Amino acid sequence: MKEWTSAEASAFLQGAQTGLLYFYTPLCGTCQVASRMLEVVAAMNPQVEIGKLNLNYAPEFAETFAIESVPCLIFIEEGRAVESIYAFRSVPYLLEKINTVLR
Repeated sequence: MKEWTSAEASAFLQGAQTGLLYFYTPLCGTCQVASRMLEVVAAMNPQVEIGKLNLNYAPEFAETFAIESVPCLIFIEEGRAVESIYAFRSVPYLLEKINTVLR
């Protein structure tokens, strides 16, 4: 999982790619736990591209994706948001969700 800029995320979306966009803020404790879970998911699923964006520096995406709170994980298929989740629950849950939504 790599920290992306707004420009990198926009290029990813315009390129009609498939992957995940993870939105967080640095002072959010739940986001820190979610980040650790996504690091494990990224290590187990290296073929799935995961972009990490600090919502404080990418506020335009809050409106674009109607982000209600952080942490937020948005599933992108061919450049389009197909699902968003706010409750990360567990690593097995995230792996199953990725396999269900993006496969």
